Amino acid sequence: MLSVLGPGSAMPDTGNRSDAGSRSHAGNRAYGGNRRELLRVGGLSLFAGMSLPRLLQAVEQRPSRSAAPAKSVILFNLLGGPSHMDMFDMKPNAPLEIRGEFLPISTSLPGLQICQHLPRSAQLMHRACLIRTVSHTYNSHDPLAIMTGFTGGNPQLPAQAGDPPDIGAICQYTGLGSADVPGAVCLPCYPGWGQEGYRRGGPYGGFLGSQYDPLFALCSPTFEREPATLHYDPVMPIGEPVLPGFESSAEMTAVRLGGRQSLLRQLDDEFRRSSQSGAVERLDKFQRRAFDLLTSSRTRDAFDLSQEPDSVRDRYGRNLFGSSLLVARRLVEAGVPFISVHQEIFRHYGHAYDMHSNNFGMLRNVNLPILDLAWPALIQDLDDRGLLDSTLVIVMGEMGRSPRINSSAGRDHWPQCGFSLLAGAGVKAGHIHGETDRHAAWPVSDIVHPADLVATIYHLLGIDPHLTVHDRLGRPFPVARGGDPLTGILA
Repeated sequence: MLSVLGPGSAMPDTGNRSDAGSRSHAGNRAYGGNRRELLRVGGLSLFAGMSLPRLLQAVEQRPSRSAAPAKSVILFNLLGGPSHMDMFDMKPNAPLEIRGEFLPISTSLPGLQICQHLPRSAQLMHRACLIRTVSHTYNSHDPLAIMTGFTGGNPQLPAQAGDPPDIGAICQYTGLGSADVPGAVCLPCYPGWGQEGYRRGGPYGGFLGSQYDPLFALCSPTFEREPATLHYDPVMPIGEPVLPGFESSAEMTAVRLGGRQSLLRQLDDEFRRSSQSGAVERLDKFQRRAFDLLTSSRTRDAFDLSQEPDSVRDRYGRNLFGSSLLVARRLVEAGVPFISVHQEIFRHYGHAYDMHSNNFGMLRNVNLPILDLAWPALIQDLDDRGLLDSTLVIVMGEMGRSPRINSSAGRDHWPQCGFSLLAGAGVKAGHIHGETDRHAAWPVSDIVHPADLVATIYHLLGIDPHLTVHDRLGRPFPVARGGDPLTGILA
């Protein structure tokens, strides 16, 4: 609900990407050090005409929603294109240059085998719904297709103001969720952060406006070593996501105030002074609600992982993405409707799952250990807390990988076929949807397009997937880009 990348987060309209409008790169900007900038770092300048009050004012005009099983959605995006035939659609009888190095193991779902390096996940496959036939033609390393259903246009452009709004934006547009927490949160930061601020399309309000952007967390991961090679020697990122303005890192502190007092304490003091002044009383009701939303402790508490026992932290994995999924669970408890977690390797390390070289080493040493800790921990944690039946958890990437292994022991882009792993609210447990050919190259039954998957998510949230929103030229577009819910996977 809050766009908290600061004043540089607005996306100007340059270049074209889709029929829904245009897209452009949004660069970082420097911040000043006055009180108004302090509030902007926290996510909102109440006294500078920011857009959140206008967002809240629009609540009275939003369409109604039907009752639905999902109160929250967590999307774990394996950015780069996870290798489906090395993870959840193995072909052990295929030639070596197709099947690769890994062996299949049995799972808790009779007849289903998955990768040997996912033993914890294997024990929970009876709780999951596995789609093996996600197919499209959008060959790009951004989550635009899987977060909006749109697969047309030029995939080479970064996020632009004319993009279709994503699921989180529509959750906010329809008024989903509590009044005192954000409607959408993006963790551990915006996709593309590790590439010098290149904002990848997907988690934005798009043509609905930046007031529908999610709350973007920030992170400052550490690494044990430098990579031996560029892109294809990933190093585990250690750290956790933080709220903008609430961290003390010199790199991310936009407002530098003197003394040893923490920025969190300074923000609290600033809110207190503002609340005690006559300024807040002079705000209209929508601005006052915006102020209350920003100063609520529920979101800040969700990011405070010091409240979690060491055993829980260890179960999720003491890395940036395990910590992000733990924060996601806490955000579900706080009532946030849509949380996306995007795994990419930061700094100059490339995309986490873009494995043109060293495919098996990248999977074995980093990617699969992260997934095989965090996903089972999240599913079990939600179940133990009575939240799994009302929370939809999705694991997928923007594409699959090519069936044939290349000369660098890697697999190349393959949007023609990939997987989506779902569990929780409203989906069939222990269900496999779709079948691929003998090389996992093409679907042979039950093809799933991103628009259908997005439509299914909307349906489970109680949002009509055929609801239309209008772009800046007044043209109507269905929020799921014409997709229909996948009735075959619904419980």
